[in-house]
Amino acid sequence: MSIVGFDFGTTNSLISIIVGDQVIRLEDDGQPIPSVICYEGAETIVGKPARNRLEKAGLGVHGNIIRSPKSLLGKDSVFVEGIERDPTDIVSDVVSFVRSISENSGVIQDLVVEHAVVTIPVNMKGKQRAKLRDAFLSAGIRIYQFVHEPLAALYGYIRSRSDMQDLVGQLNGKLILVFDWGGGTLDLTLCRILDGLLVQIVNDGTEEVGGDIFDTSLRDEVERRSRESRGFSDDVDVYEDARTRLLHQCEDAKIKLSTRSTWEIFVDPFYRGTEDSALNVQLPREDMDDIVGNLVNKGVERIQTLLDDNGFSPASISLCLATGGMVSMPKIQARLHELFGPARVDASERNATLISEGAAWIASDKARLHLAKNVELTLARNSYLPLLKAGTAMPVDGNHSETLKFDLYCVDPSDGHGKFELVTPIRPGPHVPKGDKRRSLDVLMVNVDDKAKPFNERLAIEISVDSNLILHAQAMSSNKKDCFNSEIHDLEFALETPTAEGGWLDSNELADASSNGEYAGYEAGDLALRSNIANVVNEQLVPGEVMFRHNKAYFDRAGDPTPIQRQEHEYYIPCSKCSRPANHPSCNCLSKSSTAVR
Repeated sequence: MSIVGFDFGTTNSLISIIVGDQVIRLEDDGQPIPSVICYEGAETIVGKPARNRLEKAGLGVHGNIIRSPKSLLGKDSVFVEGIERDPTDIVSDVVSFVRSISENSGVIQDLVVEHAVVTIPVNMKGKQRAKLRDAFLSAGIRIYQFVHEPLAALYGYIRSRSDMQDLVGQLNGKLILVFDWGGGTLDLTLCRILDGLLVQIVNDGTEEVGGDIFDTSLRDEVERRSRESRGFSDDVDVYEDARTRLLHQCEDAKIKLSTRSTWEIFVDPFYRGTEDSALNVQLPREDMDDIVGNLVNKGVERIQTLLDDNGFSPASISLCLATGGMVSMPKIQARLHELFGPARVDASERNATLISEGAAWIASDKARLHLAKNVELTLARNSYLPLLKAGTAMPVDGNHSETLKFDLYCVDPSDGHGKFELVTPIRPGPHVPKGDKRRSLDVLMVNVDDKAKPFNERLAIEISVDSNLILHAQAMSSNKKDCFNSEIHDLEFALETPTAEGGWLDSNELADASSNGEYAGYEAGDLALRSNIANVVNEQLVPGEVMFRHNKAYFDRAGDPTPIQRQEHEYYIPCSKCSRPANHPSCNCLSKSSTAVR
């Protein structure tokens, strides 16, 4: 069974496959296939012919033409020329066309595309992934495995190098920033190579600075300049397809100005009802840079924010791998050079195809995705219960992992809720130092009996992962019979390269990720959820004021309260002299604790 790499992109799509030790790109006339579709009567038009008919820039439906149908996934339906259509069927039509072009390209004889490693944006939601899988299946292709686009690009970059072994050794332990700046999205992944494993540290993605938005900005400014030079107001109409041709001219100018200092944009006819109907504007590169400069700055600021938010500086990045069509722009490359230095920036010459190539190498190597970090449950007193360990292999080919169930107790049911906070460490791997900072994934809340004593209310959580890389969690309470379901899609993953030397992937060892005592990962001013869940019966986990309410004797000599329990208990006791809380700054009474009402 041959598994291809399929980059179903926002703007373009491409299938690649490994033959021998070479990657073969199955392009259409030497180019990736535009992800555009047109429904004209009973005819379905896909790719370049559909793109040439596009009247307006932007994502979504325009008349009978749909640009970037992937962006519609998750919607129940859309209307195309008054006809209601299922976005899954629309995507399936595009996937079927790309499959047909690849199978009939003649590059590989008797090629049948039935299984694929498919790349997805890092911020693609769970419902969208499920619909994308359905669309591929409808087109006759089973998705063997999803992979984030930047991670696929990094794998392709390393795997295709003749000095792969040396390169992995040089980058071992180093930070790598990979981004895919394409027509629809800017996807960012901060990675580290650990003993041959490509490990995601953190991901980010946005649709606010995609190349399509650059093209729209150029089109609108070029038309404005043309009207100004001709003295035309907005009342002067344009031909029906004029802005389509102008959009294509601006996209072409953006590409041409990567290597030229100026470019002429000429569209004729453009203006309707005028003696000279042509639009003719000379666009210097400097002017283009000014027009789209705010978009470039916005994208680069997104990169800087990703580093700042995770405690890294540009100097800590050993390699910035830039992919996607937008990285050919000199202004973007210049900003990257300012941020990281020219020696650490690699703007791949194969930026338009590297993601598809990486997916093909992943398919050929049968490289499985694994969790890069533990998935943990926050317990009372800010300790952590590992639920899924780093190194857990992700399901493939539509399968689902085993459902794991954990039985728990409610430490403090006073507010009537059991609070399950799922977190993941910032640091990858199963071994997590005590006090290491965590990132919250989600909070699941269930109703509990607020009159119950500590540890009387039984709780449970069930978790599993599906092949869409979605973690499913269900929290339950025994008395109230309440449950809460959650789906989490923003997980980090690890890929094993052919140079890997073992490690923690598929290890049977699960390090104890709990840390007793106060959580050292908070920063000044942070708010934290106080977990009221435990996996053992231990009275020292109960808040002091709650313990006193249910068992006053616990604070006599017979009990063994911890210092923090005593503090919690005394904090809520009013002063016997002024009736203010014992820790109120206005209480100047002597010996607050000894005079408090008990």
